[in-house]
Amino acid sequence: MTPRMYWTRRTDRDQPGDTVTQQDNHAGTALVVVAHHRPDSLTAHTARRAAARLEAAGYRVDLLDLHAEGFDPRMNLADQPDWGNREKRYSDEAHAHMQRVLDADAIVAVFPVYWQSVPALLKGWIDRVWNYGFAYGRSRPRLAGKRILWLGLAGATADDAVVAGMQTLLEANLSEGIAYYCGFSHSAVGLLTDAEERPQRVDSDGNLLIGEAVAGAERAAQYADFERRAQQFVEKFIAAEVVGT
Repeated sequence: MTPRMYWTRRTDRDQPGDTVTQQDNHAGTALVVVAHHRPDSLTAHTARRAAARLEAAGYRVDLLDLHAEGFDPRMNLADQPDWGNREKRYSDEAHAHMQRVLDADAIVAVFPVYWQSVPALLKGWIDRVWNYGFAYGRSRPRLAGKRILWLGLAGATADDAVVAGMQTLLEANLSEGIAYYCGFSHSAVGLLTDAEERPQRVDSDGNLLIGEAVAGAERAAQYADFERRAQQFVEKFIAAEVVGT
C-alpha cells in the first residue's frame, strides 16, 4: 500500500504541479475516499474538487484512492470477522486503513452508482476495514461522532423515474445500514444524476433509452451544472458540521 496522500489545493483544471500551500490551521481531518479504477474519470475529478473545497474550508484532507493504492476488496481469512473475539487482530493493511478512518473527523466517499449501490471496490473496503470490533460490535462505538457524505454519480437523468427509488435505497443502505449502525452522528447521500455524456432513462415498459451524446456548449453547460450540484452537496455537508458545533 502506498503512503497516504495529504491534499494540496489544485487549480480548477486539476493540473499536476499547480498547487498552493495547505493551510496550517485546519478544522479537522477529512478522509476523501475515491472508488474508481480510472484517474481521469468524472468520479475522480469530483473527488478532487471535493477535496479542494474541504481544504479551502480548513480541513486537512487525506485523499484515499482505493484503486491507485492497490486496495484488494476481496474478503480473506485474516480479515474475516470472528464473532467470538471482537479483539481479533486483522491484517496490517486493514489496520492501516482503520487508522485513517480513526484519524478523520469527516469522511467523503465518492463513487459511481452500480446497480443502485456502491461498486465492489468501496463495498470491499467497508467489509474489510469497517469490521467487527472496530466499526461495530461495541457498546461505545469507536466511530461515534464522525460525519460522512456519500457522493454517488449516476448515469440516469434527473427526470428518470428510477432516481427517487435509487435515492431511497442508497440512504437506507449507506446511512441507516452502515453509518448510523457504526455510530456516526451525521450521514448524507448526495446523488449526482446526469453523469453521462449520453442521457439515459428507463421508460414505463422498463426499456433503457440512451440519447445522443451532448457536445459543445450543451456539454459544457451540463457539466457546469453537475459541478455546481456536487459543490452544493459538499457545502451543505460542511455547513452542517458548523451548525452542529
